[in-house]
Amino acid sequence: MTVTTPAPPPRTAPAAGPPRPAAVAPAPAAGREPAALVGDATRLPLPDARAWGALFAGPALSACQAERLAPLARVRRLTAGQAVFRQGEPACSLVALLQGDAALGRMDAQGQFRTERHLCGPAWLDASAAWLGAPRAHDARALGAATLLEFDADDLAEALEQAPGLATQFVRVLASEVRTLTRHAQALMHQDAPARWAGWLQAHCQDVPGAPERGLVQLTLRKRDIASQLAITPETLSRLMRSFTSQGVIEVAGYTVHVLDRARLAALAAG
Repeated sequence: MTVTTPAPPPRTAPAAGPPRPAAVAPAPAAGREPAALVGDATRLPLPDARAWGALFAGPALSACQAERLAPLARVRRLTAGQAVFRQGEPACSLVALLQGDAALGRMDAQGQFRTERHLCGPAWLDASAAWLGAPRAHDARALGAATLLEFDADDLAEALEQAPGLATQFVRVLASEVRTLTRHAQALMHQDAPARWAGWLQAHCQDVPGAPERGLVQLTLRKRDIASQLAITPETLSRLMRSFTSQGVIEVAGYTVHVLDRARLAALAAG
C-alpha cells in the first residue's frame, strides 16, 4: 500500500511591523570626543581662490593653486563644544578653521577647558606640529558651529614640492604664526594687566560707521575665558572693565562693549 505524505501548507510572510528606527550612536560629551570626519568632502563647500587667500593671510591664490589644494582638503563640521584635537595626541595633519569660532587652550586639573587663544575663521588651528612629527601642543574645541579643513602632511608636502609658489604661501602662514606668538609672549612679559586688556579690546574692535573715534566689541566668550587669555583672574577683569568705564574709555551693555575713545584705548594698550 502506498502512503501519501500530505504537502505542508504554504508559508506566509509575517505581517510587516512598524519600521525600526535607525540606530543612533550616543552623542559624545561636549568637548570630550573628537568630531567624526565627513566621508564625502566634495559635498561640503570648499574655499574659492579668494577664500584660500584669506586663509593664507595674503592675496587671493591663483585658480591653479586653489585647484591643487582642494583635493587635499578633508572637511569636518563640528557643533559647539566638540573637540577638534587634544593636547599630546599625534599630529599627522594640518588643521585650519574655515568658518566659525574655535579656541585653543588646555584642560585644567578640574577638567575645565581654559582658553588661551580665541580664533575666528579663516584661521589655522595647527599648522606646525605635523611638519615636525610632534604631538599637538594644545587642546582645541569649537565654540559654535564650525567648519574645519584638514590636510595630510605627507600629501601636502608632495604637492608643495610640485608648486613652489604654494610653498611660499605656507611659509607666510608659519611666519605669521610666529609673529603672533611673539607678540603675545611680549605682552605677557612686558605689559601690565590694563595694557593687555586694552590690547585685547583693540584686537576685537569693530568700526562704527560714521564714528571713527568709536568702536564695538562683541563679547562672545565667557569672562573667565577672556581672563585666561590675558593671564589674569575673572575678578581682575571685572575691575578693569569698571576702571575703563569710569575713565570714559568704554561702556558695557550686556555682551557688548562700546568703545567710546579709540585713541585713549590705543594709549592704554601701549602701556
